[in-house]
Amino acid sequence: MKTIGMIGGMSWESSKMYYQFVNEIIREKLGGSHSAKTLLSSVDFEEIERYSFSGDWDKIGNIMALHAKKLETAGSDIVLLCTNTIHLVSQAITQAIDVPFLHIADATGEAIREKGMKKVALLGTKFTMEKDFYTKKLREDYGLEVLIPNKTDRELLQSMIYNELVKGVFTYTSKAVCLDIINKMKAQGAEGAILGCTELPILVPDHEASIPTFDTAKIHVQKAVEFALA
Repeated sequence: MKTIGMIGGMSWESSKMYYQFVNEIIREKLGGSHSAKTLLSSVDFEEIERYSFSGDWDKIGNIMALHAKKLETAGSDIVLLCTNTIHLVSQAITQAIDVPFLHIADATGEAIREKGMKKVALLGTKFTMEKDFYTKKLREDYGLEVLIPNKTDRELLQSMIYNELVKGVFTYTSKAVCLDIINKMKAQGAEGAILGCTELPILVPDHEASIPTFDTAKIHVQKAVEFALA
């Protein structure tokens, strides 16, 4: 079994799910008392959040590259970034290490293609929805048509994620807002919805949505486990 390195803390609310998922999947696949070989390097999210809102992505890239290198030096055979938004600086990571880096949008794109879907909605932070580092990969590499919510709904999601979800606050009101946004996307032809913020699946269980949802954290981990056991 290879060692999976994870850059976490963005936020730790979802990073703990990464650790849970990776061990659950390993136990399911191998049985017995098996658990995953993992390394975690976790950041202070306050710092990352501040640089995100000031648009200082180079500083974030430097931080991510430093943590990725730490994981490689410590013995990781593959590196995961346990967040969607900060994949905006994924190039800084790939340039810093020699071991594989598994991009969350690649894992998600493959999962959607396996379902045979062509048109999907993307919910996440404004950075994930509005910048092209995520949608461009899905469109160009996986042939997907990606819908994003309207400006008002993007603002609602942004506020919800940064003021509630990353702080561990999950309310019925916010769940209802997300489900309403997904319904609007369904009306526009979306066959599925990417929960492109790793905290969103904690808020919105798949069985409660009107269309299938894609839990990006779990999908990311599943692909990493495939690599680790290959």
